[in-house]
Amino acid sequence: MWKFLIIAIAAFLLYKMFMGDKTKKETEKKKETEKKVAKGEMVKDPVCGTFVPLDGSIRVRDGEKVHHFCSYECRDTYLQRIEAAKDDTKNIQQ
Repeated sequence: MWKFLIIAIAAFLLYKMFMGDKTKKETEKKKETEKKVAKGEMVKDPVCGTFVPLDGSIRVRDGEKVHHFCSYECRDTYLQRIEAAKDDTKNIQQ
């Protein structure tokens, strides 16, 4: 009985040790992302909301504004939305 109890406690402690480390890493990563956003090194993708670094993002210029995307899929979705909005505007004006 005591052996089982000691093994259970040891397993629990190991579990907490590894899970605590994982939680700590996730918290540190979130804080690092927040710092980069505050510094202007990262921007939010307008389609999916993912934060992407300025130097590694996919860019689309819309007039004077530059939009940054995390993937080509998000960029294509955004471009389709723009085209649909332009088509709707043309249909309303006619």
